[in-house]
Amino acid sequence: MTGTRAAVLLAVASLSYLLLSSQVVSAASGAEVAGGAAHRKIERIAGSAGDVLEDNPVGRLKVFVYDLPSKYNKRIVTKDPRCLNHMFAAEIFMHRFLLSSAVRTLNPEEADWFYVPVYTTCDLTPAGLPLPFKSPRMMRSAIQFISNKWPFWNKTDGADHFFVVPHDFGACFHYQEEKAIERGILPMLHRATLVQTFGQKNHVCLKEGSIIIPPYAPPQKMQAHLIPPDTPRSIFVYFRGLFYDNGNDPEGGYYARGARASLWENFKNNPLFDISTDHPSTYYEDMQRAVFCLCPLGWAPWSPRLVEAVVFGCIPVIIADDIVLPFADAIPWEEIGVFVDEEDVPKLDSILTSIPIEDILRKQRLLANPSMKKAMLFPQPAQPRDAFHQILNGLARKLPHTQSVYLQPGEKHLNWTAGPVGDLKPW
Repeated sequence: MTGTRAAVLLAVASLSYLLLSSQVVSAASGAEVAGGAAHRKIERIAGSAGDVLEDNPVGRLKVFVYDLPSKYNKRIVTKDPRCLNHMFAAEIFMHRFLLSSAVRTLNPEEADWFYVPVYTTCDLTPAGLPLPFKSPRMMRSAIQFISNKWPFWNKTDGADHFFVVPHDFGACFHYQEEKAIERGILPMLHRATLVQTFGQKNHVCLKEGSIIIPPYAPPQKMQAHLIPPDTPRSIFVYFRGLFYDNGNDPEGGYYARGARASLWENFKNNPLFDISTDHPSTYYEDMQRAVFCLCPLGWAPWSPRLVEAVVFGCIPVIIADDIVLPFADAIPWEEIGVFVDEEDVPKLDSILTSIPIEDILRKQRLLANPSMKKAMLFPQPAQPRDAFHQILNGLARKLPHTQSVYLQPGEKHLNWTAGPVGDLKPW
């Protein structure tokens, strides 16, 4: 593809964004910020489950929130409040949301779902990176506590319970894939519903029936970095992040299955690609100036870039084979994003410059829809149609529970001694 055609495409894409600027919405609230936007038509969004982005889950389910000792949740955050700001913080804010949500019931006998608020991602290194090694023992301890104090877990072995497990590989509780696969999902959670960020088809760490959510990205921080909505998109392709992880992958090539290394080697000198390991203070502003934002896999298939791209109206280029995307039954990812196979990274320039201009225009219009942005965020306080409510919609669509959820008289319960020896130690 010639440089001239790419330049024309970029110019038209920039112009298209100017035309759409009156539909740009606040990253934190979803409120329209440009004058006259209320009078413009916003393109309708519908997922495979219908217009579920607009669904109101209130009245469709009741959730009982277990009152656990604070050592499982609140005390951990008090000890290290950095947990509130990392990409796994959805487990904390989901708990806070449910405590005041209209779907909460104080009567467990009428509950459709039981929620166990365990913060398993707050064991942080000095650098602020979550270490999941204590998580299995912590989770087992919490489940033993509720099964001894209340009768509800023992009626179903947790099949009507849900847990938020936003680790890199969900309830496998390890940040390295090889170790996560070896460990597998914590046996105590085999019947429960998992609300997790990790999603990859046919993977040991993706439990069937899981609800896949976006990683946490701070809404207030993004709100503070909004730029004027008439700013042209003068960057064609944008990415900031690691291309190699020499500390954990000294041989090279295993990190991101080589996709990021290929990205750097092929396009580090390409003028259409603004890519670097630097993370500038203008990172959020730059995304709002870009037409395409690369969202390659890292150690896991997903990253906060996916959220940031959607919120800032930058077309996400998803490079992660077999990824299962957040709220995929609600958000039309195929219509708003571009999917590139990992092996096709060397052809990224020709792939992106060959996309018809009308397709770029439509993707930008869809990304400008306030509902799209709201569904990717966990704002405080919560708002209708945000990520909290999309999770509730996912739980509501699993109702009513079938009779197979409930254990029959004499039916054997889960094996409490299953799993690695280290997991059996007291927490």
